[in-house]
Amino acid sequence: MSPLLPPGLALAALGLWLAFRLVRESRARALSRAAYFDAVKPLFDGGETRLEPTSFPRMTGRRAGLAFDLKAVPDTLTFRKLPALWVMVTLVEPLPLEATLDLMARPSGNEPFTRFATLPQSLPTPPGLPGEIAIRSDDARRIPTPDLIARHADLFRDPRVKELVLSPRGLRIVILAEEADRGRYLIFREAEMGRIPLAPARLTPLLDRLAAIRKDVLALKDTR
Repeated sequence: MSPLLPPGLALAALGLWLAFRLVRESRARALSRAAYFDAVKPLFDGGETRLEPTSFPRMTGRRAGLAFDLKAVPDTLTFRKLPALWVMVTLVEPLPLEATLDLMARPSGNEPFTRFATLPQSLPTPPGLPGEIAIRSDDARRIPTPDLIARHADLFRDPRVKELVLSPRGLRIVILAEEADRGRYLIFREAEMGRIPLAPARLTPLLDRLAAIRKDVLALKDTR
């Protein structure tokens, strides 16, 4: 009898091995995605996490008495050069603002995390901001003063900062947290992201910036 496995049996064994590997990798992917905010949880008091339909988490918590919301948003649409993972960092505290002001770096109109394109009014980019920053509002007559924006224009020196939103409901910064590995995506169309948790050193400056912007907005109210 031949020591070689019959072709049918060999193919069946290969199929079982591939299925086992697929299941193992799927479980590992789900676990790593679910833990994406675990490293930053100690930054907050009473941080609570829940999984979104994307398998990535959303976390809420308080820091220095302020309420924050973190959300990871995968973007795998093919018109991007590479799939991306965005992180929305929101300060969920009402503000004495009468309009929404949205600053977006290099808008494509297809960002999955924003309503930038739906805001009806387009504004010119003021001095001090890079020319690639587009600005929109729902009421240009009621937006914060240019001085406030100029004070925080350096936020966009970080090329991974995508959006800054000021609204009566709170503040938000959106960053590009990760892109898929170019080689694996181009060859295998694999868009694996979120294996490495978000680092506290990456998030802390954004939390501090949102708190500083809130303080400046409240100061504007006091001077009126």
